[in-house]
Amino acid sequence: MTRTAVVICPGRGTYNKPELGFLHRHHPDRMDLFHRFDAIRAETGQETLTALDGAGCYSVGKYSRGDVASPLIYAASLADAQALAEDIEVVAVTGNSMGWYIALAVAGALTPENGFRVVNTMGTLMQEHLIGGQLVYPFVDEDWVNDPVRKSVLLNDVTRINAMKGHTLSLSIDLGGMLVLAGNEAGLKAFESNHPALQDRFPLRLTNHAAFHTALQASVAAEGRTQLGPDLFDQPKQPMIDGRGKIWWPGATDTRALWAYTLGHQVTETYDFTHAIQTAAREFAPDLFIVTGPGATLGGAVAQSLTLGNWRGMAHKASFQTLQDTDAFLIAMGRGDQRALATG
Repeated sequence: MTRTAVVICPGRGTYNKPELGFLHRHHPDRMDLFHRFDAIRAETGQETLTALDGAGCYSVGKYSRGDVASPLIYAASLADAQALAEDIEVVAVTGNSMGWYIALAVAGALTPENGFRVVNTMGTLMQEHLIGGQLVYPFVDEDWVNDPVRKSVLLNDVTRINAMKGHTLSLSIDLGGMLVLAGNEAGLKAFESNHPALQDRFPLRLTNHAAFHTALQASVAAEGRTQLGPDLFDQPKQPMIDGRGKIWWPGATDTRALWAYTLGHQVTETYDFTHAIQTAAREFAPDLFIVTGPGATLGGAVAQSLTLGNWRGMAHKASFQTLQDTDAFLIAMGRGDQRALATG
């Protein structure tokens, strides 16, 4: 019996110390693919993926860099998507932030090598420029109960701070029950000083993260378009849901428009991951939502996005857990207890 699935590709921040060795541990049969990626890295004198993944120790300073984290996450996520069980039919693909680049390769709009070129180039450009930063702050409580008024208050404060002289701040990613904000140091500090610490970790600064999905990245987007031409892009083989909730259909995609979005709007405007997941649920009604590795942190944002959309009657964390415990529909391949549910 076929199981339908939406595949969800993760973004930055998902290859951490526990994930060191992910490629060697989970995909020893795909080393030929990884060596092709190594060859692309070697063209610019960058350390190879297999060496990075096979290292004996992990350091945040090194592995959180865009030119290191991005290609490692890409390779791990793409390999996971290629390792799905034969009874799983992928009906759509989406991703969070950098995960959009991976989704393009998973869906066939980019070849594995061209997808790697896009990810490696953009990750390197982001790291070289490192314009601004990001922080995460929740608008739901620990029970995930939707609070649109609180969300509105927080976003109004972001608008207020952004209007202050010398301050830049905007919504970078709408991420389930969390807001990922991005801006310059003055804007980030103003928000941090104006909002209380929550759950012993928020507001949470993201190490080595630039002000993704904001106008501050316009120069990076322009340089990316210069280095990465529209000829890299093909018709997708599966539908893709972007950071606006727009669906790109096989056989009906304007590949130049796809290139322009990917290296334009997607880089400089807010990425609405919540809307992408809710679109996936409503338009494709899959049996499964499969989050590829590495890591498993994105699973919470997927679950929150579904509860915020009241999918299958879920309205809070407890209702999600009840449904998940009855018949697991959300699978994070980065979790040891769930991986076999997707790989068979």
